[in-house]
Amino acid sequence: MRAILLAVLALASCGASSQVLANQSFEAKARALDGDTVAVDFRLLGVDAFERRQYCERRDGCWQCGKAAQDLAANMLRGKTAEIKLTTSSTYSRPVATVTVDGADLGERLIRAGLAIPEAQYLRGDPRRAARYEAAFAQAKTNRAGALAGRWIEPSRWRRGERLQCER
Repeated sequence: MRAILLAVLALASCGASSQVLANQSFEAKARALDGDTVAVDFRLLGVDAFERRQYCERRDGCWQCGKAAQDLAANMLRGKTAEIKLTTSSTYSRPVATVTVDGADLGERLIRAGLAIPEAQYLRGDPRRAARYEAAFAQAKTNRAGALAGRWIEPSRWRRGERLQCER
């Protein structure tokens, strides 16, 4: 279903404190959560997180790195107001945005936790964010955080069907 939304939707229950920009609109695939609540999925700008069903490998075997990425994002958003800044692009038929919660960039948090990789080619117009994401990724590698503690497949390759031996 395609819908034209007349306001930026909150990702969590934002209550009266959410700010809605008048006369702002965008086109996106939407779904009804109930009769009067519509949700839109956003892709994070410059971030490719492990997919929900994706596994990564450590010394002790396969683990659900994609589920860990989803859980980190869900925990960060739960009960909070998310600031969503839309970009002019879309991927996979979804708007692309940056998401900030309590002053923390969700994409940067996922990268620092070793649960996403930066996609610098999408950040050419935002060199400061690109530098922060690259620094977060370097730190995650040094700390062997999340998936970076073992073997993993880039999420884009995983979506095309590549799998680790332990996933087969």
